[in-house]
Amino acid sequence: MKKKKYNIGVEATLEVIGGKWKCVILCHLTHGKKRTSELKRLMPNITQKMLTQQLRELEEDGVINRIVYNQIPPKVEYELSEYGESLESILDLLCAWGEKHITNVYGDKSQYLEESILNEKDQIPQ
Repeated sequence: MKKKKYNIGVEATLEVIGGKWKCVILCHLTHGKKRTSELKRLMPNITQKMLTQQLRELEEDGVINRIVYNQIPPKVEYELSEYGESLESILDLLCAWGEKHITNVYGDKSQYLEESILNEKDQIPQ
């Protein structure tokens, strides 16, 4: 395996969590384990192929765990790994900044955030 060189640490971060969907997946997993179908419902604009690819990449990087239950029908869940939990504060800051941005640009964020996201946030114990 060829060793990579980075000019700045954020390059390594973006290599793992960069792209359109990885941070979104990780933000959903900060609220607990999710099945693939739950993630798909929470992200209706992602294709099944892209969701599967992003989950595999996050698992390969050790950021999430894939839990396979030995039952019929098969059941698979995803959760943040202990290593992935170290990203929670960064993800929280990204979400908070995004909400401020929506408010600054558009006003009322409830009109621009999906209802499922608003409901998921309300269920988080403070």
